[in-house]
Amino acid sequence: MKYLQGYPPALLQQVGEMMAQGELGPWLARRYPEPHGIKSDKALFDYTQELKSRFMRNAAPLNLVRFDAKLKIIQHALGTHTRAPQQQGAKTKMRREIRIASLFREAPAEFLRMIVVHELAHLKELEHDKAFYALCHHMEPNYAQLEFDTRLWLTHREQPEPPAS
Repeated sequence: MKYLQGYPPALLQQVGEMMAQGELGPWLARRYPEPHGIKSDKALFDYTQELKSRFMRNAAPLNLVRFDAKLKIIQHALGTHTRAPQQQGAKTKMRREIRIASLFREAPAEFLRMIVVHELAHLKELEHDKAFYALCHHMEPNYAQLEFDTRLWLTHREQPEPPAS
């Protein structure tokens, strides 16, 4: 349960029992039945811009938002934000990009929102500190629960299928 490292042992035991009994997937499906309709990079950019304009009007503009199949979930990168200087004549501007792991195309709507909120928060707060999580909770009040449930979903996705009878 690599996505759940750092959580209390009692909670990990409960998750382990749900997995062993085959209950984790159905529980997640009942809790998060709504898929999202965001499948293209353009739709993801528009979705991210809407959240940004709603909660972070004064943040620097985004140049690119896209799904990225190259992000390695194993390295705990569900999304990335980058800042790179870009020369335009005599001016240097900062190019800001957000990339979201492609597996979020198939995720429940709430999990996509959580990861987009997380990456947007990095526009203002680089470190995962108190200010960062306060901003995440400002944009998504249920952020902590969604982050945990996203980790459960990732854990479930990697669980081997039971053998067919």
